[in-house]
Amino acid sequence: MFACTTRRAALLCSAALISTTSAMAQDSLSDGVLDGVTDGVILLDEIVLKRSKRDIQTDTANSITVIEQEEIDDRQATTVAELIDSVPGVTLINGATPQGSGINIRGFGANSTFGSDQKVLIQVDGASVGSEELYRIGTQLFTDPALYKEVSVLRGLGGSFEYGSGAIGGVVRLETKDASDFTGGEVGFKFRQTLQGNTNGSGFASSSILAWQPTENFEVLGNFSYNSQENQKDGSGATIGNSEFNLPSYALKLRGYFGDDRSHSAEFSYSRTESSQRDVPYDSFATTAGFFGNVDRDFETTNAVFTYGYNPADNDLIDLEVQLSYADQKIDQAAVGGASALRDADHRYETTKLLVKNTSLFSTGQATHDMRYGVEISRRDRRDQTDASAPGGTDDRVAVFVVDDIDFGNGLTLTPGVRFEDQTLEGSGTANGKYDNSALMGGVSAQYQFASGWSILGSAGYTESMPILDDIGTAALRTQSEKARNYEIGASYANTGVFQDADSIAFKATVYRTDIWDITSYRNFTSPSIDSVELTGVELEARYALENGFYADLNANIQDGDATDAGGTTGDWRNSPADQLRLTLGKRFDRKWDISWEMVANASIDVTRPSGAQSESAGYVVHNLRATYRPQEGAFEGVEVRLGLENAFDKFYTQHLATRPAPGRTLKVSLAKTF
Repeated sequence: MFACTTRRAALLCSAALISTTSAMAQDSLSDGVLDGVTDGVILLDEIVLKRSKRDIQTDTANSITVIEQEEIDDRQATTVAELIDSVPGVTLINGATPQGSGINIRGFGANSTFGSDQKVLIQVDGASVGSEELYRIGTQLFTDPALYKEVSVLRGLGGSFEYGSGAIGGVVRLETKDASDFTGGEVGFKFRQTLQGNTNGSGFASSSILAWQPTENFEVLGNFSYNSQENQKDGSGATIGNSEFNLPSYALKLRGYFGDDRSHSAEFSYSRTESSQRDVPYDSFATTAGFFGNVDRDFETTNAVFTYGYNPADNDLIDLEVQLSYADQKIDQAAVGGASALRDADHRYETTKLLVKNTSLFSTGQATHDMRYGVEISRRDRRDQTDASAPGGTDDRVAVFVVDDIDFGNGLTLTPGVRFEDQTLEGSGTANGKYDNSALMGGVSAQYQFASGWSILGSAGYTESMPILDDIGTAALRTQSEKARNYEIGASYANTGVFQDADSIAFKATVYRTDIWDITSYRNFTSPSIDSVELTGVELEARYALENGFYADLNANIQDGDATDAGGTTGDWRNSPADQLRLTLGKRFDRKWDISWEMVANASIDVTRPSGAQSESAGYVVHNLRATYRPQEGAFEGVEVRLGLENAFDKFYTQHLATRPAPGRTLKVSLAKTF
């Protein structure tokens, strides 16, 4: 028999106890959600000891990092890519600008030829965004970081099967802001204005948010953001061409609850970002026109998501989510200085997805289950065009998945997951034809937690990256999926009072191995194409904090990869990132000040491909300084002032895998206040 388990827990404290300890609790706890005070009893949803920049997910075997609102604000990111560059295993390609930028995770994702290899999934409020392998146009993740309150970066296959197939590098999930984040769930209006400027490129950013909660069960948020920048300069003082942009963004989000105990919910989110470029290099990875010449280019990115939820308080077997999402990316191009099939090619991707997912909590014997299962139906529609390198057509998929977190009650948690996906590719115009593919994929992760705070963890998974519309014109590619295995093993530790009575420490170390074969993404025109890749690496996340406000955050990634081409020749994997170490030391002074120093060190790397081609990237060390000031009283109470000095010593360097020099010294200043 199934026995339902309790889903909600509250901590009940007597009024007498609270009156003697509340002042101390406010000083020592940075996060606590106060539900209310009734008849001398206070209800607390959660108490979290968090005194550093970021929590480490030591309670899961998956390699996942969650970046929350406080860190998003403090980083003062210009692009979405810059929000996650501090995550171990993540490498940015030209991440300081929307155009020509990309996200590489563990050697997969963006590269210097294509903005995406389909091995890093990106979702905004559940909507799958991104495009195919557009030649030298970047990731096309044109959206403003001010729209988001949380970013989760899942690396490797563990935990990815409920989000999609082929996530060999990982999954990036972005969650937009809610009105209740500002109203605190209370009826009324709140307005938040943020202004930011930076010295390198005369950058300017503005974010205006209006939150309205007419009732306790309904909320509305509107957001307008504008981000602009002129061409920046590198550490040597030279201008970085093709680094200017203008990026207006709009967002609307509505959420309502109804029914008994607010068991029903409905949410609608809409966001749109535009960008216009005139007489810029077609090759967005480059700084000059070069071989391809210049274009006029307009981007329009739209995401719309409607979600219905049903979560009855008296039935732990039902937590239903029905989500319909639509993502539209439009790229219009016109060649400058003469017609060109490549430069005049327009692109448009429309992805519609219906997800029906349920979460059930139940027990079987001594084990408790948190099971997520569902069906996903999607269609990606790509407009046909004259340039044969980007054929039009549709990519229809139906997937079913089951993921179950099984807690055996003795410290052991086992999470098996399986996903089956069926695909129909149908070409149009320059690539007619209809082709069917299917794949069964899955894996398992496990974690054993000791009472001492230690955990051991591991996972194994298999996935397939299905053919994409770009492959439909090539007979050898349109029915061949790319296969991958991933293995991880590691340990984590979290505890308080380790070296001092009120200190806090946490770390997580993971060794991983990824094998990928039947490769179709990395084709060469002058030598045999890559057939298989083997990667091994180590990731480390650690934090330490003292009661006096001092904190230290450290993360590192060390990786090595080999590639074998179709002729059997083995060499270095060209998209492997450089080894990186990132250390942050900071100090909080009550609730007013947060001052930190960040050091980013990349090792030098030499790459010899199977073809014999060689490349080298020099190592470097960069220092960043940040300060946040929040007055707690007086005329400026509620104002947030942030200062950031990036590349403080004006170091000239080009990050490995990037195609442009990094920006030189940049001072960022931002002001924010909620009215």
